[in-house]
Amino acid sequence: MKHPIAGALALAIATALAGCASTPATTAAAQESPMTGIAYSGPFAAPSTLDLNYPRFDQIKDSDFAPAFDAGMAIQLGEIDAIANNPEPATFQNTIVAMEKTGLLLDRATGVFFNLVGTDKNDARDKLQSGYAPKFSAHRDAITLNPKLFARIKALHDARATLGLDAVDQRLLERRYDDFVRGGAALTEAQKARIREINTEMSKLGTQFGQNVLAEVNDSAVVVDTRAELAGMSDEQVAAAGEAAKARGLEGKYVIALLNTTGQPAEAQLQDRALRERLHKASVARGSRGGKYDNTAIVSQVLKLRAERAKLLGYDTSANFVLADETAGNQDNVNAMLRQLAPAAVANAKREAADLQAMIDREQKAKGQPTFRLEPWDWSYYSEKVRQERYSFDESQLKPYFEMKNVLENGVFFAATKLYGITFKERTDLPKYHPDTWTYDVYDKDGSLLSIFIFDPYARASKRGGAWMNTYVGQSALSGEKPVVANHLNVPKPSAGKPTLLTWDEVTTAFHEFGHALHGFFSDVRYPYFTMNVPRDFVEYPSQVNEMWADWPDVLANYARHYQTGEAMPKALLDKVLAASNFNQGFATTEYLGAAMLDQRWHQLPLEQIPDKGGVMPFEAEALRMDGIDYAPVPPRYKTPYFSHIMGGYAAGYYAYIWSEVLDANTVEFIRRNGGLTRANGDRMRQFVLAPGGEIEAGKLFPNFAGYEAKIGPLLEKRGLTTK
Repeated sequence: MKHPIAGALALAIATALAGCASTPATTAAAQESPMTGIAYSGPFAAPSTLDLNYPRFDQIKDSDFAPAFDAGMAIQLGEIDAIANNPEPATFQNTIVAMEKTGLLLDRATGVFFNLVGTDKNDARDKLQSGYAPKFSAHRDAITLNPKLFARIKALHDARATLGLDAVDQRLLERRYDDFVRGGAALTEAQKARIREINTEMSKLGTQFGQNVLAEVNDSAVVVDTRAELAGMSDEQVAAAGEAAKARGLEGKYVIALLNTTGQPAEAQLQDRALRERLHKASVARGSRGGKYDNTAIVSQVLKLRAERAKLLGYDTSANFVLADETAGNQDNVNAMLRQLAPAAVANAKREAADLQAMIDREQKAKGQPTFRLEPWDWSYYSEKVRQERYSFDESQLKPYFEMKNVLENGVFFAATKLYGITFKERTDLPKYHPDTWTYDVYDKDGSLLSIFIFDPYARASKRGGAWMNTYVGQSALSGEKPVVANHLNVPKPSAGKPTLLTWDEVTTAFHEFGHALHGFFSDVRYPYFTMNVPRDFVEYPSQVNEMWADWPDVLANYARHYQTGEAMPKALLDKVLAASNFNQGFATTEYLGAAMLDQRWHQLPLEQIPDKGGVMPFEAEALRMDGIDYAPVPPRYKTPYFSHIMGGYAAGYYAYIWSEVLDANTVEFIRRNGGLTRANGDRMRQFVLAPGGEIEAGKLFPNFAGYEAKIGPLLEKRGLTTK
């Protein structure tokens, strides 16, 4: 997930529920558990008959999910009960490996459902998600807090040095034990009861938060009365805004849809300053303006519950609880890094702001009008003007060379073929969950089918914001399955018959998300538990590395071609793109750090200091001030009420992008020094970084790849934070 990224939430949920990586939807069949006698007949009863167990989207109805959930949970609890009550002494095979084989029906159903909830939500799915969130939470707790099951795991863990396990088996045993302890298995019965209550309540609140965020994005769209107000936007964008208004019954008007970030893309183009201000204020008010979608009360409740849970589990803050299971280790290490970067980032942003203010002053003087102070809604608009003045190009000159499918096939895929030897072939015979998707077979270097890849690029009202990768089928030797993965972007869809032309940021996002897909393609693990199961502050590393190929000269020359003439991007324009690579880095780093440091401030609060609903926004302002990141023209990338990352899988974890970027910058430096876009570098990346999943401790993977520990210098250079 790029800033994201959210990450692969559906896979995380499915893994937590069923104890193994996401597996596919199925054809209609019947399943009866030999352990429970529970019968189930429906589309998830057996693996799909399509290639690689690709889901039968054409046969799955919303009404199929609830019966599969109910039967899947009952069957898995029966399977777990059989393991926990096995009269034979605990062994690695009859306990740990046996757990890996449970919950297959539930896993198939939840794997499809949660992926669809993210990409194509509807009222029925909303209702299912809300209704089953507490049931799934209770189901997870019934497994994690099963005393007989934990007793078997603990007995094996205590004796692990004598079991003769190899490194992978021993790591699985240790990770399972740690997961159970972190889930509350070692607590008293009274404490376990409270953990169950907390988890159930958080599941309800988390679901409501996410639904509110999407509803607010749609509800806060800006309605524009006249075409003249949209001056600066292209004819295609204006037409799309007109179609969006028509779809809302606002014939003759225009609607600018919002993305879930604070900044909105249209701010870079709109000449009407009053409309830019209206757009910005609509964006930052989301979730805190009162009404049924206000998220401030939910934020307060969730943070209090997290802090209470952390305290029950022996941690002073929620952040320290989360970070104990990450490569960072604890909040002091995260604070040290973020606070090292913040002053230089803000200083860079202020230097950039001075250039923007000078541009404003010159323009206003030339018009004979009084100048005005740079505001957040001015930044993107005037930074494009400064970029054009300094480098003699702007985004509008680039977009004709970035037709979306050409970027994907002749850019993203081309780089992967050169680096890893894999090839791609589009398929039109597989069912789709939405017509605006494309599907590809992915072939390994030996010609064998490696994976199936789904590309879902367009924004829509039923789709959550951001960009992410998810998994429908996860690889493991135990299951014998190969991966089916998807990339999701939020590119505005053009009007009918018009080409999809990407911004440079959208191009790099496509490369970024495909880095996550590569992580899924190349997984080579023994057990489902380890499929892409890496710490949050590592998972962005492979995707960030893959961004380097977006402007790699050989790759860029292959895909940056005019959508009408087919002519390559002129070298002079290409050189300007490369020269401007650090342009606006002060802004980019400051808005990111604002969100990352805000996340840490929230999760480092002791329980008794967490504010109620009315104190959420004042605390946010004070937190930014305390960290010296409260620079008004550059607000945080996400404000608390729509900060989906930290209400989901990135709680106390949004720092992970910059933490991973240390590894990314060092890896890019290593690859450049060792020949660049070569199969040797690709094979090395695949072997040491992408294939191991969670089988090897994440902190060892970069040193295994490069032969030395990562240093912060390359990151400072990349972000333009070195001393000038």
